Amino acid sequence: MKLAVDPYMLRKTPLLELPGVVAELGYRHIELSPRDDFLPFFVHPRAGRDQIAAFRRELAAADVELASVLPLYRWSGPDEDARQAAVRYWKRAVQVTVDLGCDVMNSEFNGRPEAAEASEAQFWRSLEELLPVFEREGVRLVLEPHPDDFCEDGRAAVDLVRGIDSDLVTFLYCAPHTFHQGGDLAGVMRHAGPLLTQLHIADSFDHTGSSGLRYIVNPPGSTARVHQHLDVGQGEVDWDLFFATLAEVGFDGIATVCVFAWEERARESLVANREKVQEYMRKHGLDS
Repeated sequence: MKLAVDPYMLRKTPLLELPGVVAELGYRHIELSPRDDFLPFFVHPRAGRDQIAAFRRELAAADVELASVLPLYRWSGPDEDARQAAVRYWKRAVQVTVDLGCDVMNSEFNGRPEAAEASEAQFWRSLEELLPVFEREGVRLVLEPHPDDFCEDGRAAVDLVRGIDSDLVTFLYCAPHTFHQGGDLAGVMRHAGPLLTQLHIADSFDHTGSSGLRYIVNPPGSTARVHQHLDVGQGEVDWDLFFATLAEVGFDGIATVCVFAWEERARESLVANREKVQEYMRKHGLDS
C-alpha cells in the first residue's frame, strides 16, 4: 500500500518546494490535487514543460514520488460546450501526468444530480473520447462518487465503474463521503472488490444523524450537501471497520491522507494523520 498525502492545505507552498516539505512531514508519495499554478480547478492546465521538468527533478531530489494526479473538470455537465472544453483539458492533463512519470489519475464523476440521466450521457460521451487516450498512454483512471455529482451512491458508483469494462478504470473509496455514499463503508468496499484501488482518508460527521437534524440548513428543503475532511478521529467514520475491511478485501493500492479542515495548522495535522493511519495499519496487519 502506498501512503500518500494530498497537499491541498499546502497549496501556497511554491511548487518546487513542495516535495521537500512533504518529505519533512514523513510522506514519500503525493496525490497532486489542483493548484492554480499547475492544474487549476475546471480550466486548462497551466503547467509548462520547464516547470514540469523542474518539479520532476525536485521530486527525485526529495525522494518523493507522485502516486496520482487529481484533476477536476466539468466533463459530465449538461452544457455541451463546457463538456468539450473539459475533454480538451483532460487530454492536456494526461500528457502532463505522463511527463511527470506518473501513471495514475483520479477524479470525480461531476455532472448534476438533478439531471442525472443527461449528465451520465455526457459522461459516456466524454469517455468515448478519453478512454483511448488513457489506454494509449497506459494511465489508470480512478473514479469516485462525490456529493452533488450525478452519481453519489457508493454501490451505484461501483456498478458504473464496472460497466466501463476497462482494466484501466477503477474505483476510489472516499471515507469522508461515507455518509453520502449510503453509510455502509464495508459493504461498498466489498462490492467493489478488486476494483478498489485508491482511498481518501479523512473524517466526517454523519449528516443524516438525529433524524436529519444534525445540520440545519436554511431555507428548508435546500439541496446543499454538507460534509467535512477532518482529522482522523474527529468525526464518525468507523476507522476500525474501515481498516479491517481493507485487510479483508486485500487492499494494496494508494491510500491518501486527504484532510482539508485545518490550514492554520496544516503541517501538524498532516503529520498527526499520517501517524494515526500508520497506527491503524499496523493494528490491522496492513503494510505500507
